[in-house]
Amino acid sequence: MASTCLDMSFLGNICCNNWSFRPCTRLTPCISQERNSLLLRKNKNYTSSVGYNGAPLTEISCVPSAAASSSELPPLVNALKASAEENAASFHFPGHNRGQAAPSSLTQLIGAKLFLYDLPELPELDNLFSPEGPIFEAQKQAARLFGASETWFLVGGSTCGIHAAIMATCSPGDTLILPRNSHISAISAMVLSGALPKYIVPEYDFNWDVAGGITPSQVNDAIKELEMEGRKAAALLVVSPTYHGICSNMDEICHICHSYNIPIIVDEAHGAHLGFHPELPSSSLSQGADLAVQSTHKVLCSLTQSSMLHMQGNLVDRERISKSLQMLQSSSPSYLLLASLDAARAQLSENREAIFDKAIDLALEARSLISKIPGISILEFPSFSSFFQIDPLRLTIGVWQLGLSGFEADDILCNDFGVVCELVGTKSFTLAFNLGTQRDHVLRLVAGLKHLSQTSHFPQPAKDEGKNVNHFVCLDDIRISMSPREAFFATKRKVSIRDSLGEICGELVCPYPPGIPVLIPGEIITEEALNYLLEIRSKGAVITGAADFSLSSFVVCVT
Repeated sequence: MASTCLDMSFLGNICCNNWSFRPCTRLTPCISQERNSLLLRKNKNYTSSVGYNGAPLTEISCVPSAAASSSELPPLVNALKASAEENAASFHFPGHNRGQAAPSSLTQLIGAKLFLYDLPELPELDNLFSPEGPIFEAQKQAARLFGASETWFLVGGSTCGIHAAIMATCSPGDTLILPRNSHISAISAMVLSGALPKYIVPEYDFNWDVAGGITPSQVNDAIKELEMEGRKAAALLVVSPTYHGICSNMDEICHICHSYNIPIIVDEAHGAHLGFHPELPSSSLSQGADLAVQSTHKVLCSLTQSSMLHMQGNLVDRERISKSLQMLQSSSPSYLLLASLDAARAQLSENREAIFDKAIDLALEARSLISKIPGISILEFPSFSSFFQIDPLRLTIGVWQLGLSGFEADDILCNDFGVVCELVGTKSFTLAFNLGTQRDHVLRLVAGLKHLSQTSHFPQPAKDEGKNVNHFVCLDDIRISMSPREAFFATKRKVSIRDSLGEICGELVCPYPPGIPVLIPGEIITEEALNYLLEIRSKGAVITGAADFSLSSFVVCVT
């Protein structure tokens, strides 16, 4: 029998390594989400690093005694730090094994330490889909900060949040009211949910080649039109603010929709910072929105791809949101992304009254300096009658008076001055100011714009300039033959542009700018749409969605 005994002589080496044998507050690691949930449910007295009460399990600790977690850190950041600092013998994913086998080409770029925190769904790090520990606490603190009754962390970007919001409010055959310039995620959400679209075409500024928001009267008209057809909207989707920072009057829109018990989803991807400074527009939640999807990484400081979905009120079923997210999100979420959301929330909480002072001051200074440069225009409040508010941290700069397109101006600013813009259009480009914006960068931008002004010839605009490009006759007669879902699953074929007229479009065709889809799967291809696309492409717009970017052919549905 002696031969079957386990040799325990290695324990002496453990003691020499100054390991702690205090009671362990950590459950046995596992890589299975199911086992993770089971262990957490069994151990209701689990003591986490964020102050959950209860007696800890008694185990030999794997934690070096010198590694003490800081209670001042945000809950999920704290839990990730404590887990990463364990002197663990790791037999779990990911394959780089806490950085031991991290690819050298990447460690040369970002270092090896990052890989130490790239951990899987270990029990002490909680479960994104049934949170009871640090994720639960982190989401609760985020909800409190942003004014929501509940908040979900997203590792699939705001695209995932839009998908979940529409799937939670719309069933197959339901009608979704949405602006025509919605993000492509709204179209794919209709494929997933089976919802039918009722489009609102936003106001459009011909001079700037920029789309605005939607108005309360447009929303009211859409609801009335559906009533006349014997239908009721299951939800309304609003994009506010737009990419250019244009905000809709959410207070009035919410009042109208709630009078019909219609929930409002706000694509607030560009507005996670709203409401955190007197100069900023109010957030959509503060104006009554039921669901708000925010890209926390855009103006706030979480890692790219991390977002949040906020809910308030009782018009939307929270369980349906949770189930939708579990279907849509990865079962192996990145805890670096999740922790970055927690950290961004904490950063904002620490100084919420003054954190945007510098960014606002720099944006106002830039606006003042740029407005004095000949031939340069700034998108201002009066440009749209539907402008309710505009985000002062978005500056859209017009250069058409200089005889330049936005693309040409962007090339010069980038190549000669190292100025990188957020969004480029045919007549303008848009700059995003944020917490990291530096004054010397603003001065470099101003110097670049002065150079553009001094080296341009200020041509006289043609009387018919923009006549063909800047109108939406192509959207006056939208004919839907199939739902987006039916068109997605339909058999398709490729035909020449000449032969596509009258066919059912099988792909989303959207020119940037202005970012308003001209053709959406399921719609009849019209002569007006084809002429518009060819004309705007000749003016420098980028056509997205089409399989053939040259527009010599289209993908159509076979009926």
